[in-house]
Amino acid sequence: MAYSVELLDITKRFPGVLANDGVTVRFEEGGIHAVIGENGAGKSTLMGILYGLHQPDAGQIIVRGARVTVPDPSAAIALHLGMVHQHFMLVPSLTVAENVILGNTPTRRGLTDIKVAEERLSALSEQYGMAVRPGARVRDLSVGILQRVEILKALYRGADVLILDEPTAVLTPQESFALFDTLRALSAQGKTIVFISHKLKEVLAVAERVTVMRGGKVTGELATAGTNERELARLMVGREVILTIDKQDPTPGEVVLELRGVHAIDDRRLPALRDVDLQVKAGTIMGIAGVEGNGQTELIEVITGLRPTTGGRISLGGTDITGRSPRELREAGLAHIPEDRLERGVSTEATIEENLILDTFHKPPLSRRGWLDRKAIRSYANQLIRDYEIATPDAETRAGSLSGGNMQKIVVAREIAGGPPLLIAAQPTRGVDVGAIEYIHRRIVELRDKGSAVLLISAELDEILSLADEIAVLYEGRIVSVQPRAEVDELELGLRMAGVHGDAEPDGAGAAA
Repeated sequence: MAYSVELLDITKRFPGVLANDGVTVRFEEGGIHAVIGENGAGKSTLMGILYGLHQPDAGQIIVRGARVTVPDPSAAIALHLGMVHQHFMLVPSLTVAENVILGNTPTRRGLTDIKVAEERLSALSEQYGMAVRPGARVRDLSVGILQRVEILKALYRGADVLILDEPTAVLTPQESFALFDTLRALSAQGKTIVFISHKLKEVLAVAERVTVMRGGKVTGELATAGTNERELARLMVGREVILTIDKQDPTPGEVVLELRGVHAIDDRRLPALRDVDLQVKAGTIMGIAGVEGNGQTELIEVITGLRPTTGGRISLGGTDITGRSPRELREAGLAHIPEDRLERGVSTEATIEENLILDTFHKPPLSRRGWLDRKAIRSYANQLIRDYEIATPDAETRAGSLSGGNMQKIVVAREIAGGPPLLIAAQPTRGVDVGAIEYIHRRIVELRDKGSAVLLISAELDEILSLADEIAVLYEGRIVSVQPRAEVDELELGLRMAGVHGDAEPDGAGAAA
């Protein structure tokens, strides 16, 4: 068996953290090999070592049978290693060809020869079945096409080994399937694919082998044909994980949240929401599906009072709340799990206790006649820590010292504990480990079952499909469909997310290919 890359006994320490502890993993030539693990498992550090972003403290890197050092990404490229990052490294104002040749520009008599680059790029595109128009502006392309451009950029530089970091994070189901076809075609032509992902279903669909990491060590290496999601989750977390949400049919009540003809602009003063009509009823979860960047952030912000509307009306429990401040909305019964817990959800320098009472410290029983009741606060915080399984030595621990999953549990505990009439759950499990995802999902369903209305906005389509009772698709700031979950076809949903209505072509398709 021939290996393109072998990482042998790799150890890497950061201050206070043993990120990789004697890790050995081998990637077979022409194979598709997944590396999975929770946040902090060490997989990103390991790939960073292979690509020259970190230097190992111990161990060996073997590329095509020869021991090598990889001091930086330039050395990795010279060794025919390529990396496609989760966040695309493309300049929107440039063409596809101009982006691809950045740092590797063909010249003729000292001048950039863009025609040579376009011809070579067209040949690569045809060879690997990735239709891309070299002269198209990157800003005009769909997310799926941008993913192709990133892969072609690595191939243009001669990559034989491709490392893909969470490559489907912002893709529709159709775009993900197309990517998998591309990866299989690359593998068939001898390229080695390293696939980093937390989506177990996708790992099983595309990879031939999978390495599982936990706590900086390898806990298993398996052929995907002989394993399943449950076993992989157990190896990642160290215990059995419930992957399927067990929930009863909803019992819808009165309309809690209603948007009528809502318009809003984004930070560039461009239209972000266009005539949005939406209803969320008590005892139900309404999921908002859509490729990121289609107005989700602005929708969250206008509902939670963080962005003004430019038209329309928003009501909560029949009362017009348009233009109300976040404080007024919280007093009216709106709870909010924000998209970015570090920016808007948690004060990392404050204690867990302080974070848990941010919106209730001024109310009885935590406060009496304007004075904080420290004993009541400590009792309340300790109760939430127990109820929401927040792993911490005590309530006085600084929140920023916790893992991402435990910080997210602080936010979830604070927002859900009071049983709010309305919860806006924006990316509630982003950057959270499998075990914490299971727990957060269960808590959201419990809130629904107690009669609260939940608006769920998530970039994870599986999360929407698993939790939502109704699903609305948001495309270019418009709600293009609303359906009961039981009537949703996943492939049709993906088409709507891409702007395809009925038999029509996707909006902007002409610029994409």
